[in-house]
Amino acid sequence: MTSTAGSTGPTAPSERSGRVRRFTRAERLVHRATAGLTLLCVGAAACLYFSPLAQLVGRRHLVAVVHEWSGILLPVPFLLGLASSAFRADLRRLNRLARYDREWLRAVRKGWTSPDRRPAGKFNAGQKIYAGWVAGTVPIMMFTGLLMWFTGLLPMISRTSAIFVHDVTALAVALVLLGHIRMAYRDPRARRGMRTGYVERAWARRWHSRWVEGDR
Repeated sequence: MTSTAGSTGPTAPSERSGRVRRFTRAERLVHRATAGLTLLCVGAAACLYFSPLAQLVGRRHLVAVVHEWSGILLPVPFLLGLASSAFRADLRRLNRLARYDREWLRAVRKGWTSPDRRPAGKFNAGQKIYAGWVAGTVPIMMFTGLLMWFTGLLPMISRTSAIFVHDVTALAVALVLLGHIRMAYRDPRARRGMRTGYVERAWARRWHSRWVEGDR
């Protein structure tokens, strides 16, 4: 179970180490598996849509199969992760906007970068919005993809319409994903937390003060 600064259980963070446990092993595995399937799906799609890449890679049928199955398997890590109580707890955190999240969003709009102006719990408002975006777009991509794959699944919806929605959503997903990767690249301490499960207590107090204080 993920610990907070006031925890006294066996998983409580060590004051001597100066670190806070941010993610359990199960949560990190879910993230890695989801990231791997996403990159595989997006990479295969790029090879299908862009002629230079298609000519370079070849094997169009194999690439199409990789794209289809990586997309179908995308929800599997999430579903398996539901067996983890820590993962479920983080889902509840991501699903709730607190009062201070509005302060975080206002600071972003005004260009304020000071951590004091951007209060956050374990996840900041931007991360919560990104999680909501993923939760909304994955079903759309899967549904339209299945309509393209099985053309007779819903005869009232044309394949052309499914392709249009799939392609437009895919472009939006690619742009948002690039933004997510860019933000992660700019914060090596956050990446270390996802890689090792622990973050520096000073970093947590600076950027996620409400989490360290015991707020969700």
